[in-house]
Amino acid sequence: MLYDYVTGPIALISLVIFFVGITARVVLYIRGLDWRLDRVTYTVNVKYGIKGALRSLFFWMMPYGTRSWRVKPIVTFFVFALHIGVLFTPIFLSAHNIILKEKFNFSFFTIPDALADILTIIVIVSAVVLLIRRLVLPEVRNITDFKDYMMIAITIAPFLTGFLAYHQAGDSQFWTIVHIISGEIMLVAIPFTKLSHFVMFFCTRVQIGMDYGIKRGGMKKGYSGQNW
Repeated sequence: MLYDYVTGPIALISLVIFFVGITARVVLYIRGLDWRLDRVTYTVNVKYGIKGALRSLFFWMMPYGTRSWRVKPIVTFFVFALHIGVLFTPIFLSAHNIILKEKFNFSFFTIPDALADILTIIVIVSAVVLLIRRLVLPEVRNITDFKDYMMIAITIAPFLTGFLAYHQAGDSQFWTIVHIISGEIMLVAIPFTKLSHFVMFFCTRVQIGMDYGIKRGGMKKGYSGQNW
């Protein structure tokens, strides 16, 4: 049966590619830092480096925590709404955790299906708004290519098909299988595309935070780094 196939070997292959691929991206990023040029004094003033890294992560993960987020408040709202929905919905969805329990004998706590519906709608609406922004604003459209549109489609697909499958729109079995396949495509795509930023964001923010924390004013009294 196709359902058993996409939830069995294909799902396992997708997870292996995802975990191996994203681990390789992190390792290659760290190895790619030019330690000889001492871009950041990684082994000197470690305390200031750690403080700078944590400060950078804190302010950039907080809505409107940095000047860059505050400059375009509406865009910031939809960016955070999209990412919160994308991260929390798949992990804490009850249906997904039932599968985790059956396949791997563990699960996370779950959120109510009604909340999952709301988050799904938020993801779809936020993605559409950001897509329209890319199409309408010349300064964004000029730096957008086909791969960027594909990333948006890959991101939306699991949520849209999952919503249709859950609410039994048409052939629910069809939408369930398409939902699973689109989720697996997303997992495989993450290590090889800009979607990897959900992990690489932390690598770059830690590095930049250490850089600011040690070399660019972080050791000065009263420095906050909120305008990064």
